[in-house]
Amino acid sequence: MNELYFIPVIIIFLLSVCYFSAIETAISVSSKAKLTRFAKLGNQNAIIALQLQKQLGLVISVILACVVISSVVATTLATTLLNAFLGDYYGTLVSTTLMAALVWVFGEVLPKMYALHRAEALLLSSSKFLQFIFKLFSPFNRLVGLMVSFLLKICGVSTEKDAYADQLDELKGAIDLHTSPNQEDTKEEKAMLKSILDLGSVLINEIMVHRKNITMINADDSLKDIIEQALASPYTRIPLWQGSTENIVGVIHIKALLGIQGDLKTSPVRILDIADKPWFIPENIDLLEQLKLFREKRRHFAVVVDEYGALLGVVTLEDILEEIVGEITDEHDIAIQGARPQEDGSFIINGNVTLRDLNRKFDWELPDDEASTLAGLMIYAFRIIPTVGQIFMLGNFRFEIMRRQKNQITLIRVTPPQIAHIS
Repeated sequence: MNELYFIPVIIIFLLSVCYFSAIETAISVSSKAKLTRFAKLGNQNAIIALQLQKQLGLVISVILACVVISSVVATTLATTLLNAFLGDYYGTLVSTTLMAALVWVFGEVLPKMYALHRAEALLLSSSKFLQFIFKLFSPFNRLVGLMVSFLLKICGVSTEKDAYADQLDELKGAIDLHTSPNQEDTKEEKAMLKSILDLGSVLINEIMVHRKNITMINADDSLKDIIEQALASPYTRIPLWQGSTENIVGVIHIKALLGIQGDLKTSPVRILDIADKPWFIPENIDLLEQLKLFREKRRHFAVVVDEYGALLGVVTLEDILEEIVGEITDEHDIAIQGARPQEDGSFIINGNVTLRDLNRKFDWELPDDEASTLAGLMIYAFRIIPTVGQIFMLGNFRFEIMRRQKNQITLIRVTPPQIAHIS
């Protein structure tokens, strides 16, 4: 019978279903990060694969069209073949059952499981052929794409995506999946990597040293007094003011003072002659941009001002690096106990401690979008300047105001969710 020649054709089309089903899974799950790395190494197949992934919806529609065509042809030939041997009724029944089982196992389950384990390798080896098929179906594909987009729009489904946000979420998800034998090291590594990704969304005014906490020296003091004050300070760079603490006229480096200390009697020196000119920056610049500026200008210290030129605070290169690696302390740093744990599980925290430091240190999720310090969060969240003894709930956190100086909240007891729930 001539129908026997259908058998090899049916097998070919079944293999086609298997192949395109595997490719569909491979292009969907292949890591863009791995493909990008291969592309940078000059792998042409990886470059093609990345181009195809940019049009993922259209490419998958072409692959599905090939799967459907192959399945229909294979099923039709099988039905014709079996009808010749078993008759129309039994032939159709057996061919439908048999082809459904074959397509399910060899056209869906097996190829997809294989592709899940070898996604990048399969996609790279098939990228050129897939590109050819995609171009071949291009006119039909455009028509289908327009029709699908129209139907989705009618259903209220948006096809527009924020590519940057998606990539950022993907990176953060990859960081969360990162593991190593040492869990403590893993935690630190995750915190550092996430901090790097957040540099562009954190503003200088969120990490700067507020003007109330700046160590400054009067430029009109005697050089001897200035040297004594500088040596007593734990900082290597100190702002100089003249007339008013709002008027910063220079920044003196401790090395510059040590260099002229022995020549004070023989050759008097004006402090402003050896001081660096202050570098003023706006408060609304983000950390990533400021880090670039520090590197370009080869500076380590900047004075933060508002839109009217009023002094807000200072920021150093070390402040930005601490946002990435955590607190950097040395033997000259002042130990400030900003957060003190209590026996009942609560914490007594200074009002000027930043929310970012608390979230990082204790794995909390206090909102830091509108306020940068714990005291600022109290005022923003509750829309009042609270009095001593007042208790507030924010989320599952319990806050008790313990000390206030004039209008400034200086000390707060914070009870985390688990402890607050028990109490």
